[in-house]
Amino acid sequence: MHQNFRSLLKSGPIIITLLLSIALLTGCEKSQEPVRPVAAIEKVEIGLNNSKIGVIGGDFHFDANVLAGDKIETIEIKILPRIGQVYSKEWKLEIIWEQFRGAKNATVHKHFDIPSDAAEGVYDFLIIVNDQNGTKLEEKHDITILAPENLPVDLRFDFGIDVVDAEFKPIMTLYSLQAIFDEQLYKSPDAIKGKQFLAPIVSLAGIKGDGKMYCLIINKKHNHRPETIATVDFSKAVVADVWEHKGLSKSEFGSNMFNFSTNPLSIIQPSIEIGAVIDKNRPAESINGFKAWESGDYYVGFIYHNSTYNMGVFHYAEISLAIN
Repeated sequence: MHQNFRSLLKSGPIIITLLLSIALLTGCEKSQEPVRPVAAIEKVEIGLNNSKIGVIGGDFHFDANVLAGDKIETIEIKILPRIGQVYSKEWKLEIIWEQFRGAKNATVHKHFDIPSDAAEGVYDFLIIVNDQNGTKLEEKHDITILAPENLPVDLRFDFGIDVVDAEFKPIMTLYSLQAIFDEQLYKSPDAIKGKQFLAPIVSLAGIKGDGKMYCLIINKKHNHRPETIATVDFSKAVVADVWEHKGLSKSEFGSNMFNFSTNPLSIIQPSIEIGAVIDKNRPAESINGFKAWESGDYYVGFIYHNSTYNMGVFHYAEISLAIN
């Protein structure tokens, strides 16, 4: 061994330096920690129809699919002032969701209110996924917070579900929500029966430009309650009415029950018979398969999308249907 060491010394400093470098590299490799996988986020929607607009005092929609590196610890969103922006006052919002803890993946579908003390402006919208393996994923988006009076379209609605006969004469009201001026709500415990007609009546205030609305009837057992037209599964949804407007130059009032283009205005009869074989879609579709009529609990609601300003509104009520 001593002879070998003396031979190395005679070989000069280059070989010794090389051996020392190899030893150091080997030691570093042994001390390196394993790479920990980081979470991933996809299919992010910030605001209804991914508009990235929040309304002060209004409901806000957030949706995302999260895949953890290991398992989810918490999911957070933060709305923070942006550097260089000027606001009327200091404001921020931070929310932590802990109910996804321990899951490998999660569909995060949340609604929360933009507080009434929020300040208008452009903000950073942060999505943060804390993983149980100690890693953190942070994704940043833009969001604009506006007061209702400064929206391009300030959408408000009244919604009712009436039971009518074949001549559109009223039998009873199952549901009524007035929200355009004063908030009033009425619900009936009665069920609609086979051969009766269901009439969804929607009034919209603040519409402008181009917009389209679908009224839908969906069996609750399908657990399908879409919030945008793009997410409707028409194999599960009976279309009770389709209504649209085009080229409105100023903010107006509209309803699927009245044709305001006639003078005097004429009444439209948006209704569908319970038990009908085709729906009111355009073109009409057969009512069979997943959307075949049966007794039970149903969602009845509407989805409106304004394509000019990429804004929308939706609402659902629950009713009972008794075929026999």
